Amino acid sequence: MAAYLVRRVIGALVVLLVLSAAVYVIFYALPGNPAQLVCGPKTCQADQLHRIETELGLDQPIYLQYWHFLVGIVAGRTFSGGPTAIHCAAPCLGYSYQTGEPVTSLLLDRLPVSASLVVGGFVIWVLVGVGLGVVSALRRGRALDRVVTTATLAGNSVPVFLVGLLLLIVFCVYLRWLPFPGYQPLTANPALWAQNLILPWVALSVVSAAVYTRLTRTSMLETLAEDHIRTFRAYGLSESRVIRRHALRGALTPLITIGTIDLATSLTGATLTESLFGLPGLGQLLVTSVRNIDLPVVVGVTILAGAVIVVANMFADILYSVADRRVALA
Repeated sequence: MAAYLVRRVIGALVVLLVLSAAVYVIFYALPGNPAQLVCGPKTCQADQLHRIETELGLDQPIYLQYWHFLVGIVAGRTFSGGPTAIHCAAPCLGYSYQTGEPVTSLLLDRLPVSASLVVGGFVIWVLVGVGLGVVSALRRGRALDRVVTTATLAGNSVPVFLVGLLLLIVFCVYLRWLPFPGYQPLTANPALWAQNLILPWVALSVVSAAVYTRLTRTSMLETLAEDHIRTFRAYGLSESRVIRRHALRGALTPLITIGTIDLATSLTGATLTESLFGLPGLGQLLVTSVRNIDLPVVVGVTILAGAVIVVANMFADILYSVADRRVALA
Protein backbone atom coordinates (compact mmCIF):
# COMPACT_ATOMS: atom_id res chain seq x y z
CA MET A 1 0.00 0.00 0.00
CA ALA A 2 2.80 2.44 0.92
CA ALA A 3 4.66 1.83 -2.34
CA TYR A 4 1.42 2.30 -4.28
CA LEU A 5 0.71 5.63 -2.57
CA VAL A 6 4.25 6.88 -3.22
CA ARG A 7 3.96 6.04 -6.92
CA ARG A 8 0.57 7.70 -7.18
CA VAL A 9 1.78 10.86 -5.42
CA ILE A 10 4.79 11.12 -7.74
CA GLY A 11 2.54 10.55 -10.74
CA ALA A 12 0.13 13.19 -9.45
CA LEU A 13 2.92 15.75 -9.14
CA VAL A 14 4.04 15.05 -12.71
CA VAL A 15 0.48 15.43 -14.00
CA LEU A 16 0.01 18.74 -12.18
CA LEU A 17 3.37 19.99 -13.45
CA VAL A 18 2.50 19.20 -17.07
CA LEU A 19 -1.00 20.63 -16.65
CA SER A 20 0.17 23.94 -15.22
CA ALA A 21 2.92 24.24 -17.86
CA ALA A 22 0.38 23.64 -20.63
CA VAL A 23 -1.87 26.40 -19.27
CA TYR A 24 1.09 28.78 -19.15
CA VAL A 25 2.08 28.03 -22.75
CA ILE A 26 -1.49 28.41 -24.03
CA PHE A 27 -2.00 31.77 -22.34
CA TYR A 28 1.42 33.00 -23.41
CA ALA A 29 0.37 32.47 -27.04
CA LEU A 30 -2.88 34.43 -26.63
CA PRO A 31 -3.07 38.08 -27.73
CA GLY A 32 -3.35 40.78 -25.10
CA ASN A 33 -1.22 42.13 -22.27
CA PRO A 34 -2.26 41.26 -18.69
CA ALA A 35 -0.41 44.35 -17.43
CA GLN A 36 -2.83 46.48 -19.44
CA LEU A 37 -5.69 44.90 -17.50
CA VAL A 38 -4.04 45.72 -14.17
CA CYS A 39 -3.23 49.29 -15.16
CA GLY A 40 -6.48 50.10 -16.92
CA PRO A 41 -7.12 50.40 -20.66
CA LYS A 42 -7.75 54.17 -20.75
CA THR A 43 -5.54 55.76 -18.10
CA CYS A 44 -2.40 53.66 -18.42
CA GLN A 45 0.77 55.39 -19.61
CA ALA A 46 3.77 53.65 -21.14
CA ASP A 47 5.95 54.08 -18.04
CA GLN A 48 3.17 52.74 -15.79
CA LEU A 49 2.71 49.77 -18.07
CA HIS A 50 6.42 48.99 -17.99
CA ARG A 51 6.53 49.27 -14.19
CA ILE A 52 3.61 46.85 -13.78
CA GLU A 53 5.19 44.38 -16.19
CA THR A 54 8.38 44.52 -14.12
CA GLU A 55 6.56 44.08 -10.80
CA LEU A 56 4.59 41.08 -12.07
CA GLY A 57 7.56 39.57 -13.89
CA LEU A 58 5.79 39.78 -17.24
CA ASP A 59 8.90 41.24 -18.88
CA GLN A 60 10.77 37.97 -18.30
CA PRO A 61 10.80 34.94 -20.63
CA ILE A 62 7.94 32.51 -20.16
CA TYR A 63 10.16 29.77 -18.71
CA LEU A 64 11.41 32.14 -15.99
CA GLN A 65 7.86 33.22 -15.17
CA TYR A 66 6.86 29.58 -14.83
CA TRP A 67 9.91 28.78 -12.70
CA HIS A 68 9.13 31.64 -10.30
CA PHE A 69 5.56 30.37 -10.12
CA LEU A 70 6.74 26.87 -9.10
CA VAL A 71 9.15 28.28 -6.51
CA GLY A 72 6.34 30.42 -5.09
CA ILE A 73 4.18 27.37 -4.49
CA VAL A 74 6.91 25.70 -2.44
CA ALA A 75 8.71 28.60 -0.74
CA GLY A 76 6.60 31.72 -1.30
CA ARG A 77 7.38 34.66 -3.53
CA THR A 78 8.15 38.37 -3.26
CA PHE A 79 6.71 40.73 -5.87
CA SER A 80 8.88 43.85 -6.21
CA GLY A 81 9.94 46.41 -8.75
CA GLY A 82 8.42 49.53 -7.27
CA PRO A 83 8.90 51.43 -4.02
CA THR A 84 7.30 48.61 -2.02
CA ALA A 85 7.60 44.85 -2.06
CA ILE A 86 4.78 42.40 -1.44
CA HIS A 87 5.54 38.97 -0.01
CA CYS A 88 3.22 36.12 -0.89
CA ALA A 89 3.51 33.22 1.55
CA ALA A 90 3.61 29.60 0.37
CA PRO A 91 1.69 28.13 -1.28
CA CYS A 92 1.72 31.26 -3.42
CA LEU A 93 -0.29 31.10 -6.63
CA GLY A 94 0.21 34.78 -7.37
CA TYR A 95 -2.21 37.69 -7.43
CA SER A 96 -5.22 38.22 -9.64
CA TYR A 97 -4.51 40.64 -12.48
CA GLN A 98 -8.09 41.85 -12.34
CA THR A 99 -8.78 42.31 -8.61
CA GLY A 100 -5.31 42.30 -7.05
CA GLU A 101 -6.38 39.67 -4.51
CA PRO A 102 -4.22 36.63 -3.71
CA VAL A 103 -5.28 33.68 -5.85
CA THR A 104 -5.22 31.39 -2.81
CA SER A 105 -7.75 33.62 -1.04
CA LEU A 106 -10.00 33.65 -4.10
CA LEU A 107 -9.94 29.86 -4.29
CA LEU A 108 -10.66 29.46 -0.58
CA ASP A 109 -13.58 31.90 -0.85
CA ARG A 110 -15.14 30.10 -3.83
CA LEU A 111 -14.42 26.51 -2.78
CA PRO A 112 -17.18 26.24 -0.11
CA VAL A 113 -19.77 27.41 -2.65
CA SER A 114 -18.83 24.80 -5.25
CA ALA A 115 -18.40 22.10 -2.59
CA SER A 116 -21.87 22.82 -1.16
CA LEU A 117 -23.44 22.63 -4.61
CA VAL A 118 -21.60 19.52 -5.81
CA VAL A 119 -21.77 17.44 -2.62
CA GLY A 120 -25.50 18.08 -2.20
CA GLY A 121 -26.19 17.28 -5.84
CA PHE A 122 -23.98 14.18 -5.63
CA VAL A 123 -25.95 12.80 -2.68
CA ILE A 124 -29.23 13.32 -4.54
CA TRP A 125 -28.18 11.82 -7.86
CA VAL A 126 -26.53 8.79 -6.21
CA LEU A 127 -29.51 8.00 -3.96
CA VAL A 128 -32.07 8.53 -6.73
CA GLY A 129 -30.03 6.94 -9.51
CA VAL A 130 -28.92 3.86 -7.60
CA GLY A 131 -32.34 3.38 -6.00
CA LEU A 132 -34.25 3.59 -9.28
CA GLY A 133 -31.67 1.46 -11.07
CA VAL A 134 -31.93 -1.36 -8.53
CA VAL A 135 -35.74 -1.28 -8.48
CA SER A 136 -35.88 -1.19 -12.27
CA ALA A 137 -33.58 -4.21 -12.55
CA LEU A 138 -35.59 -6.20 -10.01
CA ARG A 139 -38.81 -5.35 -11.90
CA ARG A 140 -37.38 -5.98 -15.34
CA GLY A 141 -39.98 -5.97 -18.10
CA ARG A 142 -42.78 -4.73 -15.86
CA ALA A 143 -44.62 -1.42 -15.94
CA LEU A 144 -42.35 0.19 -13.33
CA ASP A 145 -39.26 -0.77 -15.32
CA ARG A 146 -40.70 0.80 -18.47
CA VAL A 147 -41.59 4.00 -16.60
CA VAL A 148 -38.09 4.28 -15.12
CA THR A 149 -36.46 3.57 -18.49
CA THR A 150 -38.56 6.25 -20.19
CA ALA A 151 -37.79 8.77 -17.45
CA THR A 152 -34.09 7.94 -17.77
CA LEU A 153 -34.12 8.65 -21.50
CA ALA A 154 -35.90 11.94 -20.87
CA GLY A 155 -33.45 12.92 -18.14
CA ASN A 156 -30.48 12.24 -20.41
CA SER A 157 -31.97 14.45 -23.12
CA VAL A 158 -32.76 17.56 -21.08
CA PRO A 159 -29.97 20.18 -20.69
CA VAL A 160 -29.08 21.28 -17.18
CA PHE A 161 -29.70 24.91 -18.11
CA LEU A 162 -33.27 24.16 -19.22
CA VAL A 163 -34.01 22.16 -16.06
CA GLY A 164 -32.75 24.99 -13.88
CA LEU A 165 -34.73 27.59 -15.79
CA LEU A 166 -37.95 25.60 -15.45
CA LEU A 167 -37.36 25.13 -11.73
CA LEU A 168 -36.88 28.87 -11.27
CA ILE A 169 -40.04 29.72 -13.21
CA VAL A 170 -42.22 27.17 -11.40
CA PHE A 171 -41.01 27.40 -7.80
CA CYS A 172 -39.77 31.00 -7.61
CA VAL A 173 -42.06 32.90 -10.00
CA TYR A 174 -45.41 31.12 -10.15
CA LEU A 175 -45.69 29.12 -6.92
CA ARG A 176 -43.33 31.34 -4.91
CA TRP A 177 -42.50 28.48 -2.60
CA LEU A 178 -38.79 29.30 -2.64
CA PRO A 179 -36.79 32.53 -2.89
CA PHE A 180 -34.51 33.14 -5.83
CA PRO A 181 -31.33 31.19 -5.08
CA GLY A 182 -28.18 32.83 -3.79
CA TYR A 183 -25.52 31.61 -1.43
CA GLN A 184 -25.63 31.75 2.34
CA PRO A 185 -22.73 30.15 4.26
CA LEU A 186 -23.63 26.98 6.12
CA THR A 187 -22.15 28.29 9.35
CA ALA A 188 -24.19 31.50 9.22
CA ASN A 189 -27.65 30.00 8.66
CA PRO A 190 -27.93 26.26 7.90
CA ALA A 191 -31.66 26.45 7.08
CA LEU A 192 -31.23 29.31 4.61
CA TRP A 193 -28.14 27.60 3.17
CA ALA A 194 -30.18 24.49 2.33
CA GLN A 195 -33.19 26.50 1.13
CA ASN A 196 -31.08 28.46 -1.34
CA LEU A 197 -29.43 25.32 -2.70
CA ILE A 198 -32.49 23.07 -3.14
CA LEU A 199 -33.14 24.12 -6.74
CA PRO A 200 -29.45 24.09 -7.79
CA TRP A 201 -29.09 20.61 -6.28
CA VAL A 202 -32.07 19.31 -8.22
CA ALA A 203 -30.96 20.95 -11.48
CA LEU A 204 -27.44 19.56 -11.15
CA SER A 205 -28.60 16.04 -10.26
CA VAL A 206 -31.26 15.40 -12.94
CA VAL A 207 -28.94 14.35 -15.77
CA SER A 208 -26.52 12.50 -13.49
CA ALA A 209 -29.36 10.66 -11.75
CA ALA A 210 -30.58 9.45 -15.15
CA VAL A 211 -27.08 8.23 -16.04
CA TYR A 212 -26.63 6.44 -12.71
CA THR A 213 -30.06 4.82 -13.05
CA ARG A 214 -29.10 3.34 -16.40
CA LEU A 215 -25.65 2.22 -15.21
CA THR A 216 -27.01 0.67 -12.01
CA ARG A 217 -29.79 -1.17 -13.86
CA THR A 218 -27.33 -2.61 -16.39
CA SER A 219 -24.81 -3.61 -13.72
CA MET A 220 -27.51 -5.15 -11.52
CA LEU A 221 -28.92 -7.24 -14.38
CA GLU A 222 -25.43 -8.50 -15.27
CA THR A 223 -24.73 -9.41 -11.64
CA LEU A 224 -28.04 -11.22 -11.19
CA ALA A 225 -27.21 -13.37 -14.23
CA GLU A 226 -23.82 -14.51 -12.90
CA ASP A 227 -23.18 -18.10 -11.83
CA HIS A 228 -22.48 -17.41 -8.16
CA ILE A 229 -25.87 -15.70 -7.75
CA ARG A 230 -27.61 -18.76 -9.19
CA THR A 231 -25.57 -20.93 -6.83
CA PHE A 232 -26.69 -18.94 -3.78
CA ARG A 233 -30.29 -19.31 -4.88
CA ALA A 234 -29.81 -23.06 -5.40
CA TYR A 235 -28.51 -23.36 -1.84
CA GLY A 236 -31.83 -22.02 -0.62
CA LEU A 237 -30.80 -18.50 0.45
CA SER A 238 -33.70 -16.09 0.57
CA GLU A 239 -34.07 -13.72 -2.38
CA SER A 240 -33.69 -10.66 -0.17
CA ARG A 241 -30.42 -11.96 1.29
CA VAL A 242 -29.05 -12.83 -2.15
CA ILE A 243 -29.82 -9.33 -3.37
CA ARG A 244 -28.63 -7.42 -0.31
CA ARG A 245 -25.53 -9.43 0.58
CA HIS A 246 -24.24 -10.46 -2.82
CA ALA A 247 -25.91 -8.99 -5.91
CA LEU A 248 -26.10 -5.40 -4.70
CA ARG A 249 -22.48 -5.26 -3.60
CA GLY A 250 -21.24 -6.69 -6.87
CA ALA A 251 -23.44 -4.39 -8.94
CA LEU A 252 -22.44 -1.20 -7.15
CA THR A 253 -18.69 -1.80 -7.07
CA PRO A 254 -18.10 -0.49 -10.65
CA LEU A 255 -19.92 2.72 -9.72
CA ILE A 256 -17.26 3.61 -7.14
CA THR A 257 -14.80 4.84 -9.76
CA ILE A 258 -17.48 6.68 -11.73
CA GLY A 259 -18.90 8.33 -8.62
CA THR A 260 -15.62 9.63 -7.25
CA ILE A 261 -14.52 11.01 -10.63
CA ASP A 262 -17.90 12.66 -11.23
CA LEU A 263 -17.74 14.26 -7.79
CA ALA A 264 -14.26 15.62 -8.48
CA THR A 265 -14.91 16.92 -11.99
CA SER A 266 -18.18 18.58 -10.99
CA LEU A 267 -16.30 20.79 -8.53
CA THR A 268 -15.22 23.06 -11.36
CA GLY A 269 -17.54 21.68 -14.04
CA ALA A 270 -20.86 22.96 -12.69
CA THR A 271 -20.41 26.30 -14.44
CA LEU A 272 -23.86 26.43 -16.03
CA THR A 273 -25.60 25.68 -12.74
CA GLU A 274 -23.54 28.27 -10.88
CA SER A 275 -24.18 30.92 -13.52
CA LEU A 276 -27.92 30.27 -13.73
CA PHE A 277 -28.48 30.39 -9.98
CA GLY A 278 -25.99 33.16 -9.25
CA LEU A 279 -23.63 31.03 -7.17
CA PRO A 280 -20.08 32.46 -6.92
CA GLY A 281 -18.27 29.14 -7.27
CA LEU A 282 -15.05 27.93 -8.86
CA GLY A 283 -16.62 27.28 -12.26
CA GLN A 284 -17.86 30.84 -12.54
CA LEU A 285 -14.49 32.13 -11.36
CA LEU A 286 -12.70 30.09 -14.04
CA VAL A 287 -14.93 31.38 -16.85
CA THR A 288 -14.49 35.00 -15.74
CA SER A 289 -10.72 34.59 -15.45
CA VAL A 290 -10.38 33.05 -18.91
CA ARG A 291 -12.43 35.89 -20.40
CA ASN A 292 -10.22 38.50 -18.69
CA ILE A 293 -6.90 36.71 -19.41
CA ASP A 294 -6.31 36.49 -15.65
CA LEU A 295 -3.53 33.90 -15.88
CA PRO A 296 -2.75 33.40 -12.14
CA VAL A 297 -6.39 32.64 -11.33
CA VAL A 298 -6.77 30.30 -14.33
CA VAL A 299 -3.65 28.37 -13.35
CA GLY A 300 -4.75 28.26 -9.71
CA VAL A 301 -8.19 26.86 -10.53
CA THR A 302 -6.65 24.39 -12.99
CA ILE A 303 -4.15 23.10 -10.45
CA LEU A 304 -6.85 22.80 -7.78
CA ALA A 305 -9.15 20.90 -10.15
CA GLY A 306 -6.32 18.63 -11.27
CA ALA A 307 -5.30 17.91 -7.67
CA VAL A 308 -8.87 17.04 -6.70
CA ILE A 309 -9.26 14.68 -9.68
CA VAL A 310 -5.93 12.96 -8.99
CA VAL A 311 -6.82 12.46 -5.30
CA ALA A 312 -10.27 11.20 -6.30
CA ASN A 313 -8.69 8.65 -8.65
CA MET A 314 -6.42 7.38 -5.89
CA PHE A 315 -9.31 7.26 -3.41
CA ALA A 316 -11.45 5.35 -5.93
CA ASP A 317 -8.74 2.72 -6.40
CA ILE A 318 -8.48 2.21 -2.63
CA LEU A 319 -12.26 1.94 -2.23
CA TYR A 320 -12.43 -0.48 -5.14
CA SER A 321 -9.84 -2.77 -3.56
CA VAL A 322 -11.77 -2.71 -0.27
CA ALA A 323 -15.12 -3.45 -1.94
CA ASP A 324 -13.70 -6.20 -4.17
CA ARG A 325 -10.93 -8.20 -2.51
CA ARG A 326 -10.01 -9.76 -5.84
CA VAL A 327 -8.56 -6.38 -6.83
CA ALA A 328 -5.13 -5.71 -5.35
CA LEU A 329 -3.23 -2.44 -5.32
CA ALA A 330 0.09 -2.97 -7.03
